[in-house]
Amino acid sequence: MPLQDTRFWTPRFEIAHRADGSILMRQSDPLPEHLPLVADYLDHWADKTPDATWIARRDAGGDWRRISYGQARDMAQRLGAGLLARGLGPDRPLLILSENSLEHALLAMGCIYVGIPFAAVSPAYSLVSKDHGKLRDIAALLRPGAVFADNAVAFAPALQAIAAPGQAVISLGAGGDDFEALLGTSPEAALAARARLTPDGVVKYLFTSGSTGSPKAVINTNRMICAMGAMISDCYRFLRHEPPVVLDWAPWNHTAAGNKVFMLVLAHGGSYYIDDGRPVPGKFAETLRNLREISCTWYFNVPLGYDMLIDALEQDRPLAETFFSRLGMLFYAGAGMAQHTWDRLSALGRAVTGREVLLATGLGATETAPFALACTEIQSRAGNIGVPARGLELKLVPTGDKLEARLRGPTIMPGYLRDPKKTAEAFDAEGFYCLGDALRPADPENLARGFFFDGRVAENFKLASGTWVAVGAIRAGLVDAMGGLIRDAVIVGENEAELGALLLLSDQAKAMAADALHGALEAALVQAARAATGSASRVMRALVLKEAPSFDRGEVTEKGSLNQRAMRANHAALIATLYTENPTEPVLFAGRKI
Repeated sequence: MPLQDTRFWTPRFEIAHRADGSILMRQSDPLPEHLPLVADYLDHWADKTPDATWIARRDAGGDWRRISYGQARDMAQRLGAGLLARGLGPDRPLLILSENSLEHALLAMGCIYVGIPFAAVSPAYSLVSKDHGKLRDIAALLRPGAVFADNAVAFAPALQAIAAPGQAVISLGAGGDDFEALLGTSPEAALAARARLTPDGVVKYLFTSGSTGSPKAVINTNRMICAMGAMISDCYRFLRHEPPVVLDWAPWNHTAAGNKVFMLVLAHGGSYYIDDGRPVPGKFAETLRNLREISCTWYFNVPLGYDMLIDALEQDRPLAETFFSRLGMLFYAGAGMAQHTWDRLSALGRAVTGREVLLATGLGATETAPFALACTEIQSRAGNIGVPARGLELKLVPTGDKLEARLRGPTIMPGYLRDPKKTAEAFDAEGFYCLGDALRPADPENLARGFFFDGRVAENFKLASGTWVAVGAIRAGLVDAMGGLIRDAVIVGENEAELGALLLLSDQAKAMAADALHGALEAALVQAARAATGSASRVMRALVLKEAPSFDRGEVTEKGSLNQRAMRANHAALIATLYTENPTEPVLFAGRKI
């Protein structure tokens, strides 16, 4: 049996099996009582610990600029009153174009405090996109009363693309309504608006990636976000005993950081340090600099970030000791973690602390606030996404040879803004939100042992034999098996006899000579094929993609993940070449050497 850490939940379950093969699963204990409004938490900690750091970011000189809970409430009241005075309200939200910053956080909290919905969108829609198509669609849907762009000069093309009569621009300097001017507003109007807030009032709109069309605006209410905070507090119980300390780079336009991490800190009176580093070459040094000063109690990163982090931790024992000194757990999301990274992190955690450090993941969606399933048992292998949180019902519905996951509970969205058709399509007849994900039980005889992600139902396809291919699991396994030579892969082979892949090379591979690279890739492909268990998991041929995925063509989401369906559709000719008898491109084969 896996070890159970008493600092986490010990859930009990009610499980029902229906005649149609569906399974219903929920925790026996109800969701704990909690404050009903996000603003309640700011008021609570501003009263209880007014001088404690709520949020911090390094300034231009490298020093941490800290905003306390008491300061945050005062600023939120003034900013909220200033936005109300400029005509913003429930039907005239604030659109935030800029990345994470103190000003971004304070404006968001100002909106929350007075009941103005806000929407943070990916800066890529403004700064990477060439046509601003998705940003135009977002602005047309939201009809914002004001737009925040910290640097009006850098965002000028985007601001011009969505300019509308009566729409204010807020910035930190020239080119818009000055942020500091808003802070000079008297707070009286904010106090009156605060008294009118309700649990079902809209806090924010979070946009889906829009990989299959225009992004959809997911309505997020006070009820959703506060219920999620209660679920987090129940699951990660160590957060109740010591205010959490978090260093995080993940963007707030994503639900993981913008809701889960943000609320994890706010609900427990913790401190959120904004990390201006990134898990990319040239920027990760800033993350390491910050980790030498900030000892986190809860730490999040994507698997690529952990790949970079473990290299640094193994080479720098003082850094490792600082990193693990107060750590309650490590959490990863965004992609599957390679087993060798998992093993190295687990081993180093034991070496430094003398105990097992929980390394875990979970499952959620923008439409679920996002906290839904979480794993808190020590595992020997990566991938277990855990069990449903208190207050949620999980329904598993047979779909082909998969179990499709659906959820119902207080953290599920009421719908998409101004899109009743898509809203209706997202729910089944019993009111369960359809995640579109398939799950596989870790132990079919004991569902309390958790689940593994078993692919996106919509991205899976069949081979010519009629066998279903679980694209997500195959992709993750191939990336892991290729030993660092690729950073991602598109799985192909619909209606073909065998699987193929389009490969995106890693920086390591790109630095290799052409002949050496071809040999290394083919050798790794052969080994991966030998380790596979059947035709639906064995990639037999591959081609290297020469073009980077296109953001504007929907091939890559603003999260950086590949849209498998769009990639397959847009590279149909290349895929056809992969399966011809005499390909014109240098195809890698596994079958010739097995």
